[in-house]
Amino acid sequence: MRRVSAVSLAVALGLMLLVPCAAVHAALRLPAAIGDHMVVQRGRPIAVWGWTDAGAKVKVTMGNASAVATANASGRFEAALPALEAGGPHTITIAGDTTIEVKDVLVGDVWICSGQSNMAMTVNRSNNAEAEAKAATYPNIRLFTVSRTPATEPQDDCKGEWVLCSPETAPGFSAVGYFFGRDLHTHLKVPMGMINTSWGGTPSEAWTSPGMVAKEPAFAPIAKRFDDQIATYAQRQADWEKVKDARMAAWKEAVAKAKAAGKRAPRRPGPPQNPTLSPHRPSTLYNGMIAPLLPMRICGAIWYQGESNAGRAYQYRTIFPAMIVDWRQHWGQGDFPFFFVQLANFRARAETPGESSWAELREAQSKTLDLPKTGQAVIIDIGEAKDIHPKNKQDVGKRLALAARAIAYGERLVYSGPTYRGMGREDNRLRLSFDHVGDGLVAKGGDLKGFAIAGEDKKWVWATAKIEGKTVVAWSDAVKEPVAVRYGWAENPECTLYNAAGLPASPFRTDDWPGMTVDSK
Repeated sequence: MRRVSAVSLAVALGLMLLVPCAAVHAALRLPAAIGDHMVVQRGRPIAVWGWTDAGAKVKVTMGNASAVATANASGRFEAALPALEAGGPHTITIAGDTTIEVKDVLVGDVWICSGQSNMAMTVNRSNNAEAEAKAATYPNIRLFTVSRTPATEPQDDCKGEWVLCSPETAPGFSAVGYFFGRDLHTHLKVPMGMINTSWGGTPSEAWTSPGMVAKEPAFAPIAKRFDDQIATYAQRQADWEKVKDARMAAWKEAVAKAKAAGKRAPRRPGPPQNPTLSPHRPSTLYNGMIAPLLPMRICGAIWYQGESNAGRAYQYRTIFPAMIVDWRQHWGQGDFPFFFVQLANFRARAETPGESSWAELREAQSKTLDLPKTGQAVIIDIGEAKDIHPKNKQDVGKRLALAARAIAYGERLVYSGPTYRGMGREDNRLRLSFDHVGDGLVAKGGDLKGFAIAGEDKKWVWATAKIEGKTVVAWSDAVKEPVAVRYGWAENPECTLYNAAGLPASPFRTDDWPGMTVDSK
């Protein structure tokens, strides 16, 4: 029988003890949002965070400033460096058991760019795409795109990397985000960090935190729909397995008939989608694509979304401002600037005035301006009837940048088109007054169009309208006792009211009669 010496045994036991120690050792790691070429927010303490061994001390240095942080029980640390003015480049050194250097760091303004497909739409799909790409050499604009990742719980990291804005990188970045950042950068001469975190076809509730969804009653019916879908998913999957062969056979036959007739083939049938990680489910995109960014100090956010909520426009009056409040609470920076894009004109033009879910969604967006430090880019004049993704993203970025220059940066300038303020009646005429008139009202093309008028019977007819000073007067011989006016109240209205700065008036209505989405949930 082989004998093991005491020394050999001690060595063996020592090695056994070392193995688990090595297994639990956590190498120093930073989130994707902290990396070479990043921009940190000027004028605010600079947050640097990451992970290492629980209880380990980490020293963070940037120039002459340094801070020491201790990792918590989960191994997470966060240090705050003093605020700096715009400039750079700098190097951030994070020293723990190992040392990481984050190089070519600029200090400037960081903007979150979020929403659905019109925010996700890239520069290479916008107007003049080739020329825009060739001209996109802006090394002091830095771009970061968050990988599309739904999650059931808030995440502490995401996938993405910072890149310099160039003819190679700009084409694949958010067009609205790029044009907005470019306008601000060229005007302010300050580095810009643009973070694109968007996903096409998604509703605002997917971008709202679990806490807000649970607290605000307006979210309850949305959450219940998904809870019900999750509860029945297994059974629906089993039902699909029973019929899939027959369904596929029928589909192949239909495809063959469509091809022979020169018609479009029907969509391929498929199994039910798992709703648990659906990008439409409340909070999944907040969890995976907003929560990982929260420690970053930012200048503000821009938002282009609403199409996916248009069928529930009345509900959007509550859930959209709730999302903004939610983001502001979680970022912990107070009421940071938040600018959004009103829905563009889309679909066929209506021959007669009537109801419109898209008009109601625009109204819900406009009501959100009651929140402090918010602004709206009205683009009722640059949409496309047959394309929900209008290619003119240059003017979208420019109008958002005007709002930012006025509200976020305090410039004195006309940043909005006319917005409805009040109404008075003069016999059979209704006189409308406006804010954001600037140097005066303008009827683009010569005549005012887009106005409708109604009496107590709520029957709408097109109105004759004209500018008188800084007001608009509307009337119709068909309505002897008018009580209400609507402007631009359609999916694709013909709107010609502008101010002298060339900015279009926002669609509005003077009545509060229940719309077509008032009961939508």
